[in-house]
Amino acid sequence: MLNSDLENIKKIIPAVPGILGKDDYINAAVLVLLLSINNEYHLLLQQRSAFISQANEICFPGGKFDSSLDNSMQDTALRETEEELGLNAKNISIIGQLDTLCLSIGKTIDIFIGTADYTLADVQIDSNEVDHAFTLPLSYFKNNPPEKYSVMVKNHPFINSPHKIITFLPAKRIGLPPRYHNAWGTFKQPIFVYKTPEGIIWGLTARIINHIISQLP
Repeated sequence: MLNSDLENIKKIIPAVPGILGKDDYINAAVLVLLLSINNEYHLLLQQRSAFISQANEICFPGGKFDSSLDNSMQDTALRETEEELGLNAKNISIIGQLDTLCLSIGKTIDIFIGTADYTLADVQIDSNEVDHAFTLPLSYFKNNPPEKYSVMVKNHPFINSPHKIITFLPAKRIGLPPRYHNAWGTFKQPIFVYKTPEGIIWGLTARIINHIISQLP
């Protein structure tokens, strides 16, 4: 029995460790597209439309994984880039994937880096999703470090709605220690903010940029 159990455990160990519980999150992907302009690489960024969630914020092209359209998270990043910016995915070369970013808001972001022989003039935005696109050179972010702040992330076993208490985790009833009967947690999530000529870049987009810049020589 012991040998049988051990063999079964070995079978469930992945060849490459992933993210435990990833299916419990909303899974999305973004593309960090590098364009060669004036003999240096620029990041292709976009400002979101005023009529969608996170209106008017600056981000990389990307979106949610769609199992009916995508075979992989890389497919998601390329499809969303083509839909939002009108750039043919066949002309984009993916050079690699960064670590997956797990967000406290319940999302995972798979980050792909690619290159293409496009210029900003080739971009044809979908105005339902994108207000406009622009580029900024990597050197801008090297020479202008972000401001750094933080937000406190807590776990709330219940919330007070206008008319009633909505309980997610009946901590007291199931016998958990008293510290879990109310909101708990002291994790400070870092928030990076770049003030650029094109507007403020912050949140996950700024975090991705800061990670890339911090790893470069």
